[in-house]
Parts: sequence; C-alpha cells; structure tokens
Amino acid sequence: MTPANGAPAPAAEAAPQEVESEAVAFRRQVDDLVSKTDVLERRVKEVVDFYDGKKHGSGGRKGGGGGRHGAYSRGMPDLMRQFGVLLKEITSHKDAWPFLEPVDVVNLHIPDYHKIITQPMDFSTIQKKMERKDGTCYTNVREICSDVRLIFANAMKYNDDQNIIHLMAKSLLEKFEEKWLHFLPKVESEEKRQKEEESKGVAATNTSREVAIAKLAKDTDDELNQINRKLEELRKMVVHRCRKMTTDEKRKLGAGLCHLSPDDLNKALEIVAQDNPSFQTKAEEVDLDMDAQSETTLWRLKFFVREALERQANVASGKMDENAKRKREICNALAKTASKRIKKQP
Repeated sequence: MTPANGAPAPAAEAAPQEVESEAVAFRRQVDDLVSKTDVLERRVKEVVDFYDGKKHGSGGRKGGGGGRHGAYSRGMPDLMRQFGVLLKEITSHKDAWPFLEPVDVVNLHIPDYHKIITQPMDFSTIQKKMERKDGTCYTNVREICSDVRLIFANAMKYNDDQNIIHLMAKSLLEKFEEKWLHFLPKVESEEKRQKEEESKGVAATNTSREVAIAKLAKDTDDELNQINRKLEELRKMVVHRCRKMTTDEKRKLGAGLCHLSPDDLNKALEIVAQDNPSFQTKAEEVDLDMDAQSETTLWRLKFFVREALERQANVASGKMDENAKRKREICNALAKTASKRIKKQP
C-alpha cells in the first residue's frame, strides 16, 4: 500500500494544494458514503428477505431462527472448512501479499490510514477469528465472506483507482466473487436444511431473530437518514464553493455542448433536468438558457462536457492512428510491388 500524498508542495503552490486537498477530502467523503450505502443495501435485502420469508410461511418464530446469523447445526462448521480451502486459493495468489497481514501504518508512512479506514481487516485476522473457540468466532460463512469483501473494499477506498494496490484488490475481489458464486449454493442448501429442522422442532424456536431484524431495520433507517443529511451538507458545501461562471465560460460551455455526440448530449440535458424538473429533455428542439441555470448545474455541465469531449478526441485519435497505419501498409505494399517490377525489366 502506498501513501495517498507525495512530498509537500513548495510554499508558492499553497493555494492550489489547498484546493486539491479539499477535493481529495470531498472525494473520500463521497467514497465513504458509497461504502456505507453498499452495506445498507445488504442490510435492507436481509430485512426484506426475512419478512418475505415470514409472509410465505418460511420465516417468523420458527423459520427465522436459522437465517444468516442463527445458531447453525453440524453442517455449518463443515462448510467453514470448505470455505477455508477457497480462502487459501485466494491468499495463495501472487497479488494477495498486501492483504495477508494488518496494514503497517508506521513503516508505510501513512498516518491518516485509520482516519479513513475505520474497520481494518486482513486475512490473518480472519484466520484467527475462524480458529477461535469462544463467542467471538464466526457463526456462519456469510460473516467470513463479508470480512473478505471488507479487505478489498478498504484497499480500494484508501488507494485511488490508478494505484497498483487498488487494481490488485479489484482483481482479487472479482476472483473471490466468482468463487463465492459457485460456493453459495452449498451455503443456501445448508441454511434451507437448518430451517427445515427448526420447522420440525429439531432446533429450538428462536424468537430473538425477529427482534434482531426489527432492530436492524430501525438502525438501517437511522443510518440512511444520517447519510441523507450528510449528502445535503456536501451538496451545500459544493454550491458554496462554486464561484460564478463568467460569460466567456458560459459561451465556451454552450459551444462544447454543440460538439457532443447525441448520447452525451442527452446525458447533459438530464443533468439540467435534475435541477429543473420542468425542463423538457425529450423535445425536438431544446432552448437552453445558460444564464437561467444554477451555478451547480453549470459546473456539473462543464466537467461533464470536458470529459465527454476528451473521450471523443481519444476515440477519433485512435481511428486516425489506425487509418495512418493502414495507409503505411498499403504504401509499403505498393513500393514492394513496384520494386519487383523494376527488377523484372530486361
């Protein structure tokens, strides 16, 4: 893992560095909110699955006790051993070395790591928890799976998407998800068997499951409200930091819109509609008054148009390179043919 920032900038670049730091801090806040929403999505699905099962008679007081966090019978420890083999395949990969042990923030000179990563995780910690015999051990395979995902999510969150550690984490996560997809039917089969045992009275009725789900639903709702408040704060901060766009910048922005591809132009109009619901994006002719748009919309359009035009330029450059290469090949072929003809002349 590499430090997020390089050497300190000279004093003359203090202002740009300050702006860049604000941008990095803002991006990390957004990444943190995205990570939290991913967790909340899984929680919501768990709540929905539970009440769907209860609605169809497979959940509730009896069926609900054997869910993801219930007390599993003899089948689950066997699944954990099998899952251990899957983990060994992942940890034996050549790109797994950064994730085997806890991040050494001292030797890596990354003092901000624990401020950004609030739930550190690594494979050695997972292994130790799997081997524990007390109440702090894993109770089911899904918990281990969640911690494996956390390892790679942390690495991708702390390192930007061009960093080698980020790319290694992304690649290994894809490999793990592929293996998990093949392993999942075994987990679901064991969970189903456990529920059937409980429904027959083999396992004790677990009423605490419904209580836990109700608490999970309430906590999730509270966290969603917190995220909404945080998003609103970030929106206000961005609006506050946006300077007013000059007339010349608006003119250039309008010219840039005219050079967008049809698909990108539709996306740009959707950006306008987000801040102005009455704006008609599907009309045959669209009259876009730059002076009537909010500063937030203008700056969002500016960044979008710049990226879209850069993409179009790269594509065009690639085609030109291909055309030039093809022309060179044709010229070389003609030259060789002409040379052969000259040699054949008496």
